[in-house]
Amino acid sequence: MNYSSVTGKNWELKEVDNKKVLQLTEQFSISYILSKLLALRKIKPEKVESFLNPKIKNIIPNPNILKDMDIAVSYILNIILENKTIGIFGDYDVDGASATALLINFFKKINQRYTFFIPDREKDGYGPSINSFDKLIKKKIDTIITVDCGSTSYDAIDFAKNKCIETIVLDHHQIDVKLPKAKALINPSRIDDVSNLDNLCATSITFLFLIALNKSLKEINWYNKNQISEPDLFAFLDLVALATVCDVVPLLDLNRAFVKQGLRVMEKRMNLGLKKLIDNSEIFTKITSYDLGFLIGPKINAGGRLGFSSYGPELLSADDESTAEILSIKLNQLNEKRKKIEKIHLDEIYLEAEKHKKDPVLVLYKPDWHEGIIGIIASRIKDKFYKPTIIITGLKNTLKASARSVFGFNIGSLIQICLKKKIILKGGGHKMAAGFIIEKDKIPILRNYLIDSFNKVMIEKNFENKIFIDSKITCTSLTENFYDVLESISPFGHGNNNPCFILENVRNIKSNIIKNKHIRTILGTKDGNKVTGICFNAIGTELESHLLGNKKNYYNIVGNLSLNHWKGKKKIDFIIKDIAINQKVS
Repeated sequence: MNYSSVTGKNWELKEVDNKKVLQLTEQFSISYILSKLLALRKIKPEKVESFLNPKIKNIIPNPNILKDMDIAVSYILNIILENKTIGIFGDYDVDGASATALLINFFKKINQRYTFFIPDREKDGYGPSINSFDKLIKKKIDTIITVDCGSTSYDAIDFAKNKCIETIVLDHHQIDVKLPKAKALINPSRIDDVSNLDNLCATSITFLFLIALNKSLKEINWYNKNQISEPDLFAFLDLVALATVCDVVPLLDLNRAFVKQGLRVMEKRMNLGLKKLIDNSEIFTKITSYDLGFLIGPKINAGGRLGFSSYGPELLSADDESTAEILSIKLNQLNEKRKKIEKIHLDEIYLEAEKHKKDPVLVLYKPDWHEGIIGIIASRIKDKFYKPTIIITGLKNTLKASARSVFGFNIGSLIQICLKKKIILKGGGHKMAAGFIIEKDKIPILRNYLIDSFNKVMIEKNFENKIFIDSKITCTSLTENFYDVLESISPFGHGNNNPCFILENVRNIKSNIIKNKHIRTILGTKDGNKVTGICFNAIGTELESHLLGNKKNYYNIVGNLSLNHWKGKKKIDFIIKDIAINQKVS
């Protein structure tokens, strides 16, 4: 059937080898739909068990396969033995805040002296600089550990070295062949790193570092000698899961195990900061990767966006209820403020994007856009137009920019090339996101370079804005048992997308607006079956007129499933992503 999407997207029903589906069904005594979903994800029979029940202990690598890990551990071990002070320098996003808090929580457990510094987005800019390192060094530290940044911080690391302060870098961002003169630089994106762990976020890299450091401490009997209990590192996996989901790295293999186990740890509410955020977000059911990415993560990010960058790591490392409660409330308030600022800018930026919508890459600039929200605005524009998007702002000649990309277009590596070509002054990132500093007169050069790069790379990949559908389903199949089948292949995220389904021939029976932006609707079939649908952020989009009161058409609807808990009852919601007109109601 030819679907005419009202948003202009192309729908594609995934093809599956039915023989493989039947093979999995028989071999593992599982349902046909579960076998189909596994086959669509190309999970081989020998990997089925580890995919459905990922166990960290079975797949976690030896941390020393990461280049420079042994050097970093040996050096920090000596810092601990000599009772010196460690300065932690973290990025201001969720990954940076989580990695910083991870180190803080470990150092607290072992009574290690530390301090930390998170740069202010406006005053200090992104990543280590001479000025920001100087601020940290003035806190009387003996060494620096950077997390989620530092791989291209040549000047800052040289500055610290001249002050007799060595730097350990724990990072995952795209990196140049030329390396800064750090004592150790642990980054799986290094050209000479053979670990094959470049899908990990910085918090996961930090976790592996702590595993190696903890092992070294045990080998010299340090815990017994100092009468200190060995920390339970696996109790920190809630932070690893949070960062892994929010940094949008692929939820496969080790990442999948980290998130699966981390969500279980999170259910125990051991981290006071996370507990308060979860409670204040009114998450009363089982925590999911969706909750981390869309409810918890944005609140932690809000501090870094609006000038309170230390709030995130302070909350995630809080060890008393009062501090955790206060910081949680403050971050929630900042997130509400961020939403208001975003709403003010978004309509204007949508109009600006419309002017350039024929460009395959959107490079948009205006001097008075709030720099704290340009990253999330770039995400919104990228999602609406499905194009790599760069948002640039600043009142002076030197401007700040944030980039978000689409699958297959590695914006992080292109930013590194732009740095080499001196199109930009400073920058870093990974495949899907980046940030950089650029001079105003270089914007046209940047735009032309990125568009040329896109045309060379993406035309070969037959780039299209598509929605890939796993299977057709009926209203009667939307049961708790069916949802439980889907849960067995969770957590969902980049690399393991939430299964997408199509409901055919349904019409809108009743609908209403929620919080002035979402639409809830009752959908019905010709034979009288019904299902509840909800479309988030639908107001002001092409979907609005079709979902609000339009009872004249039958539609095909694509989306995901969600389990809704309300007043002790459970029901399945169909989360609407797109709709297509099927036929007029007769």
